[in-house]
Parts: sequence; C-alpha cells; structure tokens
Amino acid sequence: MPINYQEIYTQTKQIGSGAKERQKKKEEAQELAQKLLDQFSSNLDFLRSKVDSAKAADPNLRCAVPLDEALASRYPAPDPVPATLIAADGSQIVPNRHDPFQYYVINVGAIAMQMGSGNAPETEAETQLKVLDEFDDTHFSDSKIALMRDVAERKKLLTMSEKFTGSVVALTEGQLELWGAMDSENARAFEQNLQDYLDTLASMREKGVIAGGYVDKPSANWFVKLLEIAATPQDELQNIRKNRLLTGATDYWMFSQILGERERSAVFALQSKSAEKYKGALALHFFYLNVGSVKYPKIARVDVPQWVAASPPMLNALHAALIEQSKIMGDKQPFPYILHRAHEIAVVTHRDKEEIDRLLAREFPPVVGEAREKSAKQSAKDLQGRSVYK
Repeated sequence: MPINYQEIYTQTKQIGSGAKERQKKKEEAQELAQKLLDQFSSNLDFLRSKVDSAKAADPNLRCAVPLDEALASRYPAPDPVPATLIAADGSQIVPNRHDPFQYYVINVGAIAMQMGSGNAPETEAETQLKVLDEFDDTHFSDSKIALMRDVAERKKLLTMSEKFTGSVVALTEGQLELWGAMDSENARAFEQNLQDYLDTLASMREKGVIAGGYVDKPSANWFVKLLEIAATPQDELQNIRKNRLLTGATDYWMFSQILGERERSAVFALQSKSAEKYKGALALHFFYLNVGSVKYPKIARVDVPQWVAASPPMLNALHAALIEQSKIMGDKQPFPYILHRAHEIAVVTHRDKEEIDRLLAREFPPVVGEAREKSAKQSAKDLQGRSVYK
C-alpha cells in the first residue's frame, strides 16, 4: 500500500502546532550565542583552559579549540595562485544476500585540473571488484566497505598528486577524519584502515600537498559547543553534554552572521577522543568558509591537517581555490566544481550493477540449490512494473 497520507497530514499538523514556540527558543539561543561570542571572542587562554577542564570531565567531548585567532576573525578571499587541483570521490556496491552473486565494488573517480595552464582536465577511475563465496567467511558490512572507499579516495589523491609539481591542492568531499563503526566486529578492520589512511596523509605531507575535506552544509556544532563550555560553571562541566544552553543555535547560523562574502573564519583545532589518533602534523583542524554572498550565505566547513593549518600560504591557496571553484557552479548553489566532477566520475548506477551481474553470470554457470540462486524475495521485487531496486 502507498503511504497513509492522512496519518502524515495529522502528524505534520501536530509538529506545526509547536513551530512558533520552537522558533522563539531558537531566536533566544541565537541571541545568547551572539552575546557569548562577543564576550569570549578574544579570551583564548580562558577558552582553552575551559576545554581542558571539560575534556577531563568528559573524554568523549567533541568541540572546537581556539588557536591564536579571535573567534570572530574573518579573512577575505586571497587572489588565486597557480596550482593543480585534484579531487577524488568514491561510490560502492555492497553485497546483497538476495542476489545470485555476493560481491562488492569500490569505484573511485578522480580529476586533476592545472589552473591557468589551458590544459584539459585529467580524469581517472579505479575500480575494485571482490566476489565473495563459501571459501571466504570474511564479513563485509556496509560500514566496512564505506571505510575502505574513504581510504581508497585518499590513496588516489596521493598517486595523482605524484604526477605534478608545484602547488597541489587535494580535495575530498566530507570530513577529513576517517569515520567507521568501532564495535568489536569492525574494530580490527577500522584500525587497519586507519593506519593505512594515516600513512597516506603522512606521504601527502612529505610531498607538500595541501589536503582538505570539504563539508557542505555542515551539521556538527563544534563552535557552538565551545561557547556552551565557556558559559558553563566549572563545577557543572561534568554534565556538559546534557547542559545544552544553546540548543537552536548552530555553527552554520553563527558563521552566516560572522562571515562576509567569500570570507573564511579563524582556524580551530578539533577536540575529539577519536581525533587523538591524528598526531603531530596530521592533527585535525578546520575552518568555516562562506562560498556565497552576504545576502545568501552558503557556509561550508573545511577540514585540514595541522601542516596546512600552520601554513598561511597553504591556507590562502586552499581558500582561493575553493572560492574560484565554487564560482563555476553559479551564485545560487555554489559548490566546488572539481568535487562535483569527481562525483560524476565515481558514481555507480543500477545499470552498472546489472552489467556486472551479467558478466559474472557468464563466468559462473548457475547451480540449482546453492547460494548462487537469486532469492525468491528479490525475484518478486524484480517483477515487471517494479521500479525500485532494493
């Protein structure tokens, strides 16, 4: 049966009935956040001390940590500099136990553009296929394959960067921190992939690559959490995750107020238990960037390792490159064009999967009564007239 729209209508009316009250609370939180920003913007020693205290009370705390710039700092877009821009993105097919063949595919697309050279962009795609069978009892969960994809993206950036000299900016979409399930089943795989990832970042640093992760419309509120910590009494820091003084205020909103057209924010370190694995020059940092205008701000978070955060020329090159790339996509929905192109190269379609299934069927003759049969459930879904794959 289709969705019961009568129930949806009733529920949306209930949600909407509290909209005015939620809006009022949101505006109050935003007003308080602005006051706290004005109060603590330049009080950096105090803020770092409070973060240390909050971390001692809650080791799993995630928040921004100020370095040596006022919280409300803002920097205009620098002039573009000659550089090679590289972007990589990944897509995957995960094993489906209802299919006749159990396999996964990781497809990484990459593009390199030598700005100002007049040369056509270089594009590459790297595809890994692994067929699973009864002789391999390794479990490949969706999260594990996503983890492998993220590592493959950074490796691709590294190999492509080795083709070029001069300033190289290497970008992926999404956070720089490798993210994955840390349950007992996946912990070992995560640690192995993490070390591979850290080794790749270290090699990028040795080559002088300007590495960055571009987070469009960020939802993490690390900056707002810093302001909450600043306003929380010392003896209440143990409850900092429950004491949500600024619920309704977001990092996105804060920096839409702080940053003018194409400006970037101060650079912050990331306080996070998981980020502690990124040591020294690989330590995780970030800044916010308005790739839009004053009237129509579009706020992105840009994650960078310490070796980029500590280098003004690298920060300027990255800032300028992201602004120039975002201009290409237009004023209404600015987004780095090179990341968009990397996604187009990497994406795996249903037609791709059907072709892989067909090629595998040619190599493996059907065997009745074994796992290589399609499940009855999938056969029912594939009946003529069905348009949804899963």
